[in-house]
Amino acid sequence: DHSNGSFNLKALSGGSGYKFGVLAKIVNYMKTRHQRGDTHPLTLEEILDETQHLDIGLKQKQWLMSEALVNNPKIEVVDGKYAFKPKYNLKDKKALLRLLDKHDQRGLGGILLEDIEEGLPNAQKAIKALGDQIIFVNRPDKKKILFYNDKSCHFAVDEEFQKLWRSIPVDSMDEEKIEEYLKRQGISSMQETGPKKIAPIQRRKKPASQKKRRFKTHNDHLVGVLKDYSDVVPGKP
Repeated sequence: DHSNGSFNLKALSGGSGYKFGVLAKIVNYMKTRHQRGDTHPLTLEEILDETQHLDIGLKQKQWLMSEALVNNPKIEVVDGKYAFKPKYNLKDKKALLRLLDKHDQRGLGGILLEDIEEGLPNAQKAIKALGDQIIFVNRPDKKKILFYNDKSCHFAVDEEFQKLWRSIPVDSMDEEKIEEYLKRQGISSMQETGPKKIAPIQRRKKPASQKKRRFKTHNDHLVGVLKDYSDVVPGKP
């Protein structure tokens, strides 16, 4: 019912729709409990009990155990039990800071806030505690990204250099225009420093030999009698 947000799994049409509805609810429940700090694995019976699905049939249970849960990228099996598997499994704020620092050192940039919230229990509390050790950046699609705030990179830049930097417009320049500009300034681009491919030498085909074809004469006894017409051009008298 879209009016009040309720969801009746048994109202779904067909058996497959009901099965996948149960699976979706289980994965969402495992994610929610992981985010609140309940990260210990559960048996299938415990999951069905907590999601109020103890009445499902034996075939559906078998499908969950043998296919659905074991093959789901967000669920991992631990000693026959099931736990949520986030993209980044973080225990506390220190683990988050180490992850962001490692990303920064490797040049990987930041990490989506939603990925951090998925794997870090009580994520908002941990993020707030880190304060200015991290930086938020909003993407054009309004998703937030977290970066490690490397304070060793903070230094004052002379105002003159800042003006020079801002005075060069590059928004409307594509790669070809930038390369042309570098050449005019006597600066070699990265493409010119790479290994150059040597074009294969194309050999010219030799013209066919214009030598006259020689025919072997078998009528030796008629030498001096027969005439040679090999130089006569067809169509001319």
